[in-house]
Amino acid sequence: MSDTTVFIPDYYRIFECRAGEWFLKTVRLIHKELPFAVDLNDFQLLYGVSDEQIAVELFRLNGGKAGYYLANLRQKQFYYCGAEPEGVKVKLRSLGIGRDDPFQ
Repeated sequence: MSDTTVFIPDYYRIFECRAGEWFLKTVRLIHKELPFAVDLNDFQLLYGVSDEQIAVELFRLNGGKAGYYLANLRQKQFYYCGAEPEGVKVKLRSLGIGRDDPFQ
């Protein structure tokens, strides 16, 4: 997904599974500067869920099948999006996030 930009709420995170290894897609805060330093990847602190819990839930979805996964860490909901990065945008749209033409 290096050439794809997706704007999502901070509690949604995108993961990719390749050859049995899990990768978290990089996020960047764009809306405002925080008055204190916070690690955006400290899921235990921010959302009360550990890295291990996330890995278990993602694996349960599709048996660790290669592809893209979406996690709503706030509500502890996990989704398999398919083998292509475009599947993430399709899943987000089905959840009511984003729009087909962002300029409308």
